[in-house]
Amino acid sequence: MTDIHRLTALQIAGLVRSGKRSAQDVARAFLSRVRSLDGDIRAFVTVTEPAALAQAKAVDEKAARGETLGRLAGVPVAVKDNMCIAGIRTTCSSKILENFTANYDATVIQKLRAADAVFIGKTNLDEFAMGSSTENSAFFTTRNPWNLECIPGGSSGGSAAAVAARMASLALGSDTGGSIRQPAALCGVVGMKPTYGLVSRFGLVAFASSLDQIGPFAGNVADAAALLEVISGHDPRDSTSVNRPIPNFLEGLSKGIKGLRVGLPKEYFIDGMDPEVETSVRDAVKVLQSLGAEVRDVSLPHTDAGISVYYVLAPSEASSNLARFDGARYGHRSSRAQNLLEQYEFSRDEGFGPEVKRRIMLGAYALSAGYYDAYYLKAQKVRTLIKRDFDRVFESVDVVVTPTSPTPAFRAGEKADDPLQMYLSDVFTIPCNLAGLPGISLPCGFSSKGLPIGLQILGRAFEEDTVLRAAAAYESATSWVKVP
Repeated sequence: MTDIHRLTALQIAGLVRSGKRSAQDVARAFLSRVRSLDGDIRAFVTVTEPAALAQAKAVDEKAARGETLGRLAGVPVAVKDNMCIAGIRTTCSSKILENFTANYDATVIQKLRAADAVFIGKTNLDEFAMGSSTENSAFFTTRNPWNLECIPGGSSGGSAAAVAARMASLALGSDTGGSIRQPAALCGVVGMKPTYGLVSRFGLVAFASSLDQIGPFAGNVADAAALLEVISGHDPRDSTSVNRPIPNFLEGLSKGIKGLRVGLPKEYFIDGMDPEVETSVRDAVKVLQSLGAEVRDVSLPHTDAGISVYYVLAPSEASSNLARFDGARYGHRSSRAQNLLEQYEFSRDEGFGPEVKRRIMLGAYALSAGYYDAYYLKAQKVRTLIKRDFDRVFESVDVVVTPTSPTPAFRAGEKADDPLQMYLSDVFTIPCNLAGLPGISLPCGFSSKGLPIGLQILGRAFEEDTVLRAAAAYESATSWVKVP
C-alpha cells in the first residue's frame, strides 16, 4: 500500500471501484507523502487533509451502498489555487486574497466531485498566474522535484511539482501563455492546454479572459486524457464555453499514428535554444517517423511576434480583471486608509506583488487614450495573423511538433531580476494560446544535468483526440514517463 503513489490514476480508480482498495487508504497514503516531501518542495499553499479524508470516506460509503462509483473514484487531485473550492481558501498566491475563502465550487470542481475524485490540496502559483517560475508567489517559491535548487516552471508550478513528486496523482492548472505546458516540461510530467472554450472557466479567477484555459496535469497521457474528459463540456455560466459533444479521449489513444502528418516549424528552432533541448526534440520527431508519421517542414512566420502581442493583450485584460480587487467587498483591506481613495490605493499597493503591479501598469497604459490604437488594437491584428499562420499550416498537416521550453529548468533566482528573460521562457507556448488551439507537453528526454525536457504537440481547434493520440504513440514507444 505504501507504493500506491506509483500507480496511475486510472489504476487507482480501478482498485477503488473494485473494492480492492479503499479511497480512505489511498488518501492517507498520499497525505503521508505530502507530509514527508512538501517541506522541501513546497508545492502546496493549503493541504486540505480533513476535507480530503471526508471526501474519501463519502466515496467508500457510496461503494458500501452498492452505488456505481465515478470515473476517478478515490483519485487524489491537487488544484491550482486560482480555482474556487467551497469552504477552502483561494489565494491566487497573493496577499490580497490571503484570507479569502470561496463560497462555491468552480465548474471543474463540481465535475470532479461527480467523478468521485478527492481533493488533496491547493497548489502554489505565480501570483494571479503571472509568471513562468512560481517565484512570483507572495508566499514562497516551489522547488523542482528533480533538483531542489531549480524552479518548477510556472505559473502552475505547484501543480506540476505535486504530480512529479507523486504527492497527487492528478492536478489541475490554468494555461494563459503556457502555464500548464511549460511547468509540465520542466517537471517531466504530462500537461495539456485544451482548445479555448472546451473547459468551463466558471470559478477560475480571471487573468486574461480571452486566453485562460483550465487543463490537466498527469503522470502519463492516458491519465491526462481521462481527467480532460471529466472536466470538459458546455457550461451556460461561462459565456465562452462551447456547446459540442465531448469525445471519448481514451478510446482513440491506441489507434497509432501511421500516416499522421506532422509539421516541424523552423521558427521554433532558434538561436539561444539549449542544444540538448533541440537534440531531444529532433530525436522525438525521428521516433514519430518510425511509428509511421509523415514529417514535413512548415513555417509559422509570425511566431516571433507572439511574445510582443501577448505582453500587450494579457496585461490589458489583467488590468481590467484585477480592478475588482479594491479592498471593498473581499480580500485585503488596508488599515492605513483614511478615505475611499486611500482604501483603493493602499489596499492594492499592499496586496499586489511587483510582477502583478508591472502587468497592471503595462495593461492600463496600452488601453489608455491615445495608445489604444497603437498598442492594443495593433496587437489584436497581429494575433489574427498568428492564428492565420496556424490555419494555413493545418491545411497540410494534422499536428505541429515543437520544443515546449527553450531550456530545461533554471536555478531559482537566476532570472528573477530580468523580467524580459523570464518572459522569453514562454516563447514556444504563447502562440498556441493566441490562436486558441489545443497543445500538450510530455517528457522527451533529460539534460546532462538530469533535468526533464518537454515535447510540445499542437493540433487544430477541438482536435484534442488527435493531439492525445500522437502523444500516446510517442509515449508508448519511449520510456521517459517511467523514470521516477
